Amino acid sequence: MLKLHSSIKTKFNKETFITKLTDSTLLPLPLRSFNSLLVDATNLENLNSQATQEFECLVIKNSQNIDFDYSNIHYHNLIILPSELNYLDSGDIIKVSPQSGKISTLYRKNSNYNVIFMTERCNSNCLMCSQPPRNIDDSYLVEDYLKAIPLMSPETLEIGITGGEPTLLKNDFLKIVTACRDYLPSTALHVLSNGKLFSYLQYACSLAQIQHPDLMIGIPLYSDIASIHNYVVQAEDAFDQTIRGILNLERTNVRVEIRVVVHQQTYQRLEQIARFIARNLPFVSHITFMGLEIMGHTRANLEQLWIDPVDYQDKLEEAVCYLNRRGMNVSIYNHQLCVLRKSLWPFAKKSISDWKNEYFPECDACTVKDKCGGFFSSSSLRFSNHINPIVSKYLLPNGI
Repeated sequence: MLKLHSSIKTKFNKETFITKLTDSTLLPLPLRSFNSLLVDATNLENLNSQATQEFECLVIKNSQNIDFDYSNIHYHNLIILPSELNYLDSGDIIKVSPQSGKISTLYRKNSNYNVIFMTERCNSNCLMCSQPPRNIDDSYLVEDYLKAIPLMSPETLEIGITGGEPTLLKNDFLKIVTACRDYLPSTALHVLSNGKLFSYLQYACSLAQIQHPDLMIGIPLYSDIASIHNYVVQAEDAFDQTIRGILNLERTNVRVEIRVVVHQQTYQRLEQIARFIARNLPFVSHITFMGLEIMGHTRANLEQLWIDPVDYQDKLEEAVCYLNRRGMNVSIYNHQLCVLRKSLWPFAKKSISDWKNEYFPECDACTVKDKCGGFFSSSSLRFSNHINPIVSKYLLPNGI
């Protein structure tokens, strides 16, 4: 599991700033003020003062691997990375608070799992929320990302926007989407939202008018019965607002993904919700059935949520195959292949973000480990009783 936040020992008198890392000492001087020079500690002896001129910071990684006297480095802004951040590379973006010694990773150029975390606030309080909402003023996050987005690589395949509930920021959410359109026109944008504020047609229209070329809104729907959905999200009228939001997004030509988290409160009606989607929301671009992440509220409510994935195979297979037969795009997220029937393997995706994705020791002998979604880092708290390595030379036609 990668750490995205840490502390640095070196402190200097500078306000909090956001900077892009580069390993190029040939960067033109006018561009250096928005970049920090990233140097491996093993190359420090070859570094001259001219090469570091005008960079915002000098950032040293892998310092734990050598014996070096850093007091000999006379640079105005020096950051020595802690070992847990040695993964940082050229093109990555960090946020540094020099006076408090805090450092955060905002973006990793070589990762397919970059996320813009907009707020901790939310207008739902889901039983299995992995990021429990907090009613705090975190509006500074918007400004952080409005500074970071122009520094991101235009070759980035996809960016996620999440929270909390991003739409609670209203115009600020629209600003972020607009910035992604302007600076990352070839990058897919995937927004996680409960969809409720899109029940206001004008807000859905405002999002559509941005005309982002590759935008999808991922919206959870937990039942075809309003009272069950409302109970899971712990909010009155949530089902009606969410359905209106989905319909409004369709009216304004914004693509929608439906997400169903499978647990004790939802698994019984998986086939019924599949039929509901096919009949009433046939236009959605993607449907995914998701396993639990045992963080946040899930831990507190684990006894009323947890069910071994093997025990809901019949209902999951019915729902997935029903939607597939109707030509709908359907997937399974956050499940291990050894707990799924082989008929479901073609639908299983590697969906867990790389910074919180792990495998158990018994997975080392598995012949399909590279195709398996693995585990959340929190899965050690509760996992299936059927985790076993799959040892076979016979693979499915699609390569699994």
